[in-house]
Amino acid sequence: MKLDRKIAALGLLAGITAALLVLGAVKSADLTFTLYAISTLPILIAGLGWGHGAAAIAVVTASLVTGLAVGPQAAILVTLVSFLPAGWISHLANLARPAVELGGPKDMLAWYPLPNILLQLCLLVSVSVVVTGVMIGYGPDLIDRLVETLLEASAGQPGAPVPDQAAIEQTKRILLHIVPPIQAMTWVIIQFSTYYLATRVVSSTGRPVRPRENMNSALRMNRNAIFLLLGALALSFVDGPLGLVGGTITGAFLAGFLISGFAVLHFRTRGKAWRLPLLILAYLAAFLTVLPGIIIMMLGLMDTRQAIALTSAPGAGSAQPPKS
Repeated sequence: MKLDRKIAALGLLAGITAALLVLGAVKSADLTFTLYAISTLPILIAGLGWGHGAAAIAVVTASLVTGLAVGPQAAILVTLVSFLPAGWISHLANLARPAVELGGPKDMLAWYPLPNILLQLCLLVSVSVVVTGVMIGYGPDLIDRLVETLLEASAGQPGAPVPDQAAIEQTKRILLHIVPPIQAMTWVIIQFSTYYLATRVVSSTGRPVRPRENMNSALRMNRNAIFLLLGALALSFVDGPLGLVGGTITGAFLAGFLISGFAVLHFRTRGKAWRLPLLILAYLAAFLTVLPGIIIMMLGLMDTRQAIALTSAPGAGSAQPPKS
């Protein structure tokens, strides 16, 4: 999509809005999670509706405004974790090429596969969480300080139990290894949920660059993700920083398979009278207990493929998406 003043202005507005949402999350303790979770929505809407230029301007603007408001280090962290992944997946979603190049019919466009977008999101989140951990000095010393601070805060409470040193050390070891994968899992789910919401918003405007597709049938993990998951899982058993990196990647890819597992569940229950109550129970159970979530991840693991959305070239509008 050709960059003009209108698109540049939309990118600036989206970037400022994203930065204000992050600043609101910093200022408001009650709305921190919600505001930070939706901070990428303006960037995604700009990219999915107005193209790569709008997304790039939005990312740069959001980073600069955040840096001016809260400092360069915080801006780098937010950009790595939030703004850059949002801009990149909106870029990927807008990529298309003539279907004939892939052995498809003439006069059709083949859009960048949704499974590849989810795969790259998992990789981006893994890298951003690892880099963030390095920047903040994540490790045993940080966990020790965190646990000691929590113990000091609870020590003054009436009826507080006397801490057991062995239990404290065990808690520290558990926290050290579960925080990175949980953070990666959470952020993959949030980022993809925001992407899905952005596609719905842009579709309602009637001007999406990428045609809306049926995610129930198209959303699966790339087959190569299985090998990446197995490698990361093996790495997570290594002591030291490499184990933390492996755990982070494992968490990100488990979230990807969980998302694709839900898509499989949606697809396989189409037309069933009991579909809605089953889906509600599945979502509640998966996010409240471990076993249902593992079952849904298995659905995602058992159905990996690369679905490519095709549209007629004239019907793609004047967006003229670049070749992937």
